[in-house]
Amino acid sequence: MLEQIVEIAKEAGREILKIYADESRFGIELKGDDSTLTQADLVSHRVIISKLSKITDSPIISEEAALPEYSERKQWNEFWLVDPLDGTKEFIKRNGEFTVNIALIKDGEPVFGVIYIPVKDITYFAEKGKGSYKQIGANQPVRIYASKKSKPEVAIVSRSHANEALQVWLNEKGITQTIDAGSSLKFCLVAEGLADVYPRTGPTMEWDVAAGDCIWRNACENGQNVSDITYNKEDLRNSHFTIGIQ
Repeated sequence: MLEQIVEIAKEAGREILKIYADESRFGIELKGDDSTLTQADLVSHRVIISKLSKITDSPIISEEAALPEYSERKQWNEFWLVDPLDGTKEFIKRNGEFTVNIALIKDGEPVFGVIYIPVKDITYFAEKGKGSYKQIGANQPVRIYASKKSKPEVAIVSRSHANEALQVWLNEKGITQTIDAGSSLKFCLVAEGLADVYPRTGPTMEWDVAAGDCIWRNACENGQNVSDITYNKEDLRNSHFTIGIQ
């Protein structure tokens, strides 16, 4: 199934790139929560839901669909979390740092995770207990591992959501070296050891983080993959979290 999910993410990415190539087709608008929506978000959503529904009976939560009531969701033991276009701001800025995120949640934790970066044709994916991998184009996937340092030296931080609380955290940890990145790409860079830690001091939604959290957890060894992110909460918003060496 993981191979099928990777192909679905890539197909959605190809449709996103068709719109990315023509700025006049972006169709930018604001949603009710003042977040940004483009035609690429919607096209990717339709591709993923259509394809995913054909290979699974499990419920699907997508950022671009109505959220089922908690009274229904709390009965679910297994469901999909989809962000059809994570990093819409990066898409609009045309810096290439946007992703397609698909994750399977089972018994409260992500057990499959796929992140596809359309502009670079790079895929990160993981399955619980089987490791995390990076694939460039059609090349053979390579297993990736998180940093094993005793303390964090390099932090990856949000390109679009930096705030004072983040700087305070960095100062407390004595971290002076940072890398800016957009979307769920931050999880991937920690998972492959290019950064030691990803502190998030602002809010996110569960669909923003599920695939990346899965990739991070399964890139770790020796029980270092502790994650305090929880899933299928009544309110799907996450508060602050830290992924990586702490």
